Amino acid sequence: MRTYVYVDGFNFYYGAVKDTRHKWLDLMALFKRVLDPKYDIRAIKYFTAHVSPINDPQQSQRQAIYIKAFQAHIPEIEIILGKFMAHPVRVPLVQPLAGQSFALVLRTEEKGSDVNLAVHLVNDAWLDRYDAAVIVSNDSDLAAALHIVRDERNKEVILLTPPKFQRKRSKMLKNACTRSMTIKPAYFAQSQLPDPIPNTNLFKPPQWA
Repeated sequence: MRTYVYVDGFNFYYGAVKDTRHKWLDLMALFKRVLDPKYDIRAIKYFTAHVSPINDPQQSQRQAIYIKAFQAHIPEIEIILGKFMAHPVRVPLVQPLAGQSFALVLRTEEKGSDVNLAVHLVNDAWLDRYDAAVIVSNDSDLAAALHIVRDERNKEVILLTPPKFQRKRSKMLKNACTRSMTIKPAYFAQSQLPDPIPNTNLFKPPQWA
């Protein structure tokens, strides 16, 4: 079956690899381990944004190295960028201190990836580019797009849930899909990119060792 994989990059990062030693991840190898061999992965669309370093000046550099690495190693992958935003926000304190009821905090958010993913998913279905779509996210905002692809275009829609979201998997997403699966934690250690990437000077960042 012609298969396209759609990865919500930030959702996947926080649900799968943050605070682990498996950030140097080979996405193609991972999805081939998860899926039955009948699913012929023709494309992986990775939706993310360039981060703006706040507390870690090298964060954006590590992200750039990783993106270059899997682009060099996985020809089927395509990067679709949204925007990373950081702005101060006044939030109320649960327990006011010395008459202070609010605090000024720096809020970071990624904008655009959920919309971009939904648009690509539906557009690729209408152009009949795939028989099966694999969604790697836990964002319930994608449910309407999944319903359209499944019900209007008769495509198989598989939800892959990152391990950390297994117990709080979105019911809206699950109900919109043909079936749902959880990525086994052991697969991440088994699906690492080569270090360095062959025929390049791209190495795994030492902080990820």
